[in-house]
Amino acid sequence: MVARACRTPPSGFRIALARPTLRYEAALLAAVRASRAFHAGFVVPPTTPAAYREYLARFASRRAGVRNLGFFAVRLEDRAIAGVLNLSEIVRGAFESTYLGYYALAPHAAAGYMAEAMVLVLDTAFDELGLHRVEANVQPVNARSLALVERAGFSREGYSRRYVKVGGRWRDHVRFAMLAEDWPGARRRVVAALRAGR
Repeated sequence: MVARACRTPPSGFRIALARPTLRYEAALLAAVRASRAFHAGFVVPPTTPAAYREYLARFASRRAGVRNLGFFAVRLEDRAIAGVLNLSEIVRGAFESTYLGYYALAPHAAAGYMAEAMVLVLDTAFDELGLHRVEANVQPVNARSLALVERAGFSREGYSRRYVKVGGRWRDHVRFAMLAEDWPGARRRVVAALRAGR
């Protein structure tokens, strides 16, 4: 099954998810350039047209049986890209699981957009793709990212030393997971908190 253009966001949400396409290339690359210092040591997003097309080749496929799906969190008011969320290494069969990677873009960081996008991408993973588990791995020094997964209701499962090479260095990560059976309750709490926070 391939995720279609994502469902209508809950009332009051300011963002929607969009699948990456060539038409977003210039906007994403400009936002990534503006976010260079913000991303340093945490993520290495595409910075050139060639790198963006490699990203599309990996995350924008619409064929059945894909292993990676990418999404842009776009603001409803102006379609600006507020962040990127990727479901990687989707495994079917006995696992029905995926890894969630994400990053905000500096012009729109700390505005709550990624919290909304997290709800929508988890809806996609569990409701549309029928997955059982979504795992997120976060560097222990990335306070904003840790707060985001904790706010979304992920459970902390462990600590992985020298887990992923980012920016040329092996970096430790804290391992979190969300299960399909935990998501409905977590979703209610997250959406209520987002609405109350406005």
